[in-house]
Amino acid sequence: MGLIVLVLGLLVFLATHVFVSMRGARAAAIARVGLNGYRVLFSLVSIGGLVLIVWGFAHYRAGGMIDVWSPPAFTRHITVALMLFAVVFMTAVFFPSHIKARLKYPMLASVKTWALAHLISNGDLGSILLFGTFLAWGVFARISAKRRVDDVVPVAPSGYTNDIIVVVLGIVVYLALGFVFHPVFIGVPVFGK
Repeated sequence: MGLIVLVLGLLVFLATHVFVSMRGARAAAIARVGLNGYRVLFSLVSIGGLVLIVWGFAHYRAGGMIDVWSPPAFTRHITVALMLFAVVFMTAVFFPSHIKARLKYPMLASVKTWALAHLISNGDLGSILLFGTFLAWGVFARISAKRRVDDVVPVAPSGYTNDIIVVVLGIVVYLALGFVFHPVFIGVPVFGK
């Protein structure tokens, strides 16, 4: 049952995000319900999909995971290292910086790095579905964004102060996720055993 709910959540969540790339349909929806109405609907459907993903994955894990392959132990270290980059990329979303300008779409870079990192060290069916789907969507979304003519690409500021803030804040958030969030809420320790 958990896998079915997980897949349903992935379909709902990603359908809303793929819809964004359909610029004509998106513009028609905004014209019909207004920009604020569109944002509210988009948010509600996305949150609903995310709730289904979390609920489905939690029930899948509780019911016993289905192993597809057994990743070597060293892949865990690759995941931990890649996650530092994923968190710094996500932090860059919120600050104008050279990092943000270089990545152009730091949130997509973060999602792809997060998904790849977890795909490397998790060989069960639910994880492959979850992280593989997000990685595939991230690649699709980046290609789609690259082809758009209406996107505004970030410009780097003159100094590097914000880059330092992005990296330092990213490291702090990374450590909080590793020492607190992941072991407490996911049930899997990141650092140590």
